[in-house]
Amino acid sequence: MGQPLRRREDGRLIVGEGVFADDIPSPPNCLHAVFVRSPYAHARIGAIDSAAAFALPGVAAVLTGHDLAAHVSTQRMAPAVDGLQPMDMPVLPLDAVRFVGDPVAIILAETSLAATDAAELVDIAWEVLPAISSVDAASAPQAILVDPMVPGNRVSFQSFATPGLEAAFARADRVVEARFGQQRQTHVPMEPRSGLAIWDNGRQHLTMQFGTQAPHPYRTAVAARLGLKEWQVTVDSPEMGGGFGQKIIPLREDLCLAAAARLLRRPVRWRETRGENLTAGLQAREEMVTTQAAVTTDGRILGLTCAIDADFGAWSFFPANYMARVIAMILPGPYRFKEYGYNVAVWLTNKCPSGPMRAPMAITSWVMDGTMDAIAQALGLDALEVRRRNSLTPDDIPWITATGERYDSLTPLATLEAAAKQLGYAALRLEQVDRDSSERLLGIGLCTVVESNTYSSAFYRDAGIPGSGHETASIRIEPSGAIIASCGLMSSGQGYETTLAQTAAAGLGAAVGDIQVQIGNSDTAPYGMGSRGARGASAGGGALYMAGLKLKAKLLAIAAAMLDLNSPDSLDMREGLILRQVAGVWQESGLSLEQVARTAHLDPLRLPPGIEPGLHQILAYDPAATTYTNSTHACAVEIDRATGAIRILRYVAAEDCGTRINPMIVEGQTHGATAMGLSGALLEHAAYGADGQALAGSFMDYAIARADDLPAFELLHHDRPSPSNPAGIKGMSEGGTMGGIGALLNAVNDALAQVGARLDAQPATPARIWAALRQAQSAEEGTVLRR
Repeated sequence: MGQPLRRREDGRLIVGEGVFADDIPSPPNCLHAVFVRSPYAHARIGAIDSAAAFALPGVAAVLTGHDLAAHVSTQRMAPAVDGLQPMDMPVLPLDAVRFVGDPVAIILAETSLAATDAAELVDIAWEVLPAISSVDAASAPQAILVDPMVPGNRVSFQSFATPGLEAAFARADRVVEARFGQQRQTHVPMEPRSGLAIWDNGRQHLTMQFGTQAPHPYRTAVAARLGLKEWQVTVDSPEMGGGFGQKIIPLREDLCLAAAARLLRRPVRWRETRGENLTAGLQAREEMVTTQAAVTTDGRILGLTCAIDADFGAWSFFPANYMARVIAMILPGPYRFKEYGYNVAVWLTNKCPSGPMRAPMAITSWVMDGTMDAIAQALGLDALEVRRRNSLTPDDIPWITATGERYDSLTPLATLEAAAKQLGYAALRLEQVDRDSSERLLGIGLCTVVESNTYSSAFYRDAGIPGSGHETASIRIEPSGAIIASCGLMSSGQGYETTLAQTAAAGLGAAVGDIQVQIGNSDTAPYGMGSRGARGASAGGGALYMAGLKLKAKLLAIAAAMLDLNSPDSLDMREGLILRQVAGVWQESGLSLEQVARTAHLDPLRLPPGIEPGLHQILAYDPAATTYTNSTHACAVEIDRATGAIRILRYVAAEDCGTRINPMIVEGQTHGATAMGLSGALLEHAAYGADGQALAGSFMDYAIARADDLPAFELLHHDRPSPSNPAGIKGMSEGGTMGGIGALLNAVNDALAQVGARLDAQPATPARIWAALRQAQSAEEGTVLRR
């Protein structure tokens, strides 16, 4: 552990020998599925005429929501959370569609082309209804309801305030307000959703070959919705070309395939198009946040409030309080104030439903550090100095936040100082003063991130999300000494086959090359909670490390008996060799893992009393509390005043992510997360018209960053092992997204502030920046004229 080993899975992936969903050969008699989707944002479903579709050669079935309702139960989202309204969702809409792309029927045919042609021929009598396309429209008096069960379209509302909040505002020298808007985005995995459902009628068994980040919870959900026992369902996840939260749960298309395969007793496969993925997969991120900070004249925060309005879309795949709640819960971040309050409202609209996307709380750090910049600007103080005055210091740790979260191992002041120094903050401030800003504006952005990850079981319970924070690991050693390690994760590009082998090897004392990692199959891997919330390394890796330690103890007990020792206390295993300490010096004992394994399996009469034959350890690890990681992102940008175009001059990230299992993979995760944050902040927008029509159905309209849009990343590490994880591991794969957004937008606003402009909402496209510059110029000219 700690070595930058090359990713072992890349050998097959780079040469094109990976097996993704589309690479799985179609079984005999396989049908292909295509979905008929709503062209309207909101409409009642009248008669569905599928006669013309059925008349096409090769069409086997056309199934609607009414056809499937008896075979797939309605999902009821109603956890016991105060302020959360219950919602029901059938597998396909029965009476009305709620967004453009809402699936209405599934076509099953001998070829995908036949199914596509047939879908065009399904005639639906629509009664178009007014659409809700924004939070403002959703909250308007007498607004039409997106869901008849949800009065006023407000599906969730929670509030919180510490007892001393009012007093903090009463004694403040000033109250500073700031607004932050994040636009709707979607996950854009390289590989859209795709899969194959196979029903074995003789065995009454369903096999789902779908890429999923959480094979066991996925299996549990499929079995429950189809009325099956879990042993009747196997989830076998192939390689995945990205997931980012979109491939955690079975979405409606997955369930339709499972039901169709069972009904028709034929395999069914489906390949999502890019347009479907952009408009009807899941979306995320659309929030508006307003903060008010009670501050002293020297910029110290006495108290903070925030109001969050989140656009949840049309249906509830997850509890509506979940994602916005995380923003509110962790908003205080790295700063030392105790008085805090929030109001969080979540609204239904006629848009694609929302779900978690890499860093569901992505806006959080921009909001908090953007508020720091607003304080600095309002009081005429330096932005870095305001952060220093409010930052948690080593003496403050462990720290309990206003919302009750515990930080047991954070270094925010250290990463802030390191990033500012590496960027050359002081020199850039001098350059800002000295440079001619008539053509180009220089901006400096800082953003310190406190990333919540490896969410605890208590978090899932309180959020109303089925599941827990635990992970289960299995390590099995065969008679030859070959080692098979497994847990409930599934990779979508994280390099788990390498890092999990490293954690298992570290606990066991084996050679990494002797370990094979098997994940993704619900029949062979132990039940775990999957890959989400940056929990893979800390929960999955932590569980395998602990399982390795326990199995190592058994190995050493057997080795002691084989060496005629009374105790294994003087033994250890490293790189698969049994070592013995003699006179304080470790030396080879003459035994290897292979010899001990052969004895454990094939010669049980030599085992010491009380030791069972075999070598197999299963261990469940349930982290006691949510883990927190910190980093500081810093960048310098240049804005062309004539066009609004941005150029990122330098980008630095200093992070503390605990024990790094594999530094090279950590670097890749930081690069990827930061690139995602920058792409969203600069370009991405799942836009909708006032009529609810989706306006970004292709990459012509939904822009993502290219390589030449992004800077080189300069990474620094100030790692402090987590005391709550057995191997000191912290999650770290989402903080880059948070930091990228915050550093970039803070830099843009730092530049714009020089001419009296501000960008309150993303994305920071040249057109939006140009408009902000023109608005500020017009305001200045108006002031001059009034004078």
